Amino acid sequence: MFKIIGSLLLTVTFLACSQKETVQNIELAMNTSNNPSFYDFSVTDIDGQPFDFSQLKGKRVLIVNVASKCGYTKQYEQLQELYQELGGEKFTIIGFPANNFMNQEPGTEEDIKAFCQKNYGVTFPMMSKINVKGKDIHPLYSWLTEKNKNGVNDFKVKWNFHKFLIDENGVVVTDHPSSVSPMSEEIVSFAEGK
Repeated sequence: MFKIIGSLLLTVTFLACSQKETVQNIELAMNTSNNPSFYDFSVTDIDGQPFDFSQLKGKRVLIVNVASKCGYTKQYEQLQELYQELGGEKFTIIGFPANNFMNQEPGTEEDIKAFCQKNYGVTFPMMSKINVKGKDIHPLYSWLTEKNKNGVNDFKVKWNFHKFLIDENGVVVTDHPSSVSPMSEEIVSFAEGK
């Protein structure tokens, strides 16, 4: 008799825990679905014009926070090389100047644009300066770095030239720290659609 009661209690406890976990998963999915998708964002480009992410549907995207006075600034050259080789209908790069790390992007949009064109011949889309961390983090970067918003993972931007890879469905695939070259095998493969 006690074995039967014990088994029943164990079964009821298991079902209650499973049901609670299922409810929590449904709530998380509902909270995530209330967040904007990647394609809902609109930003301002380096020339002050609106740039809607809805135009990126079907493309793979590399998003990178950039700075003109950083040890990694030479990655502009590799970013431009990647964009020239593979940029187009299926892949693009979007640069976001940010002054969040040791004042390494102090200039205006005009200064940044002139620097990029003169030194690296940058032709990939560049946006206006934003914050990629902190209390005034741009909503896009809040979405990129928080699992409860992007539905994939929590990421942390630790320095300039941190790279996010977004697939053709607007899903964050992964991120890469500053030390990973834009011409690394993994990033090139992603850009090629592999």
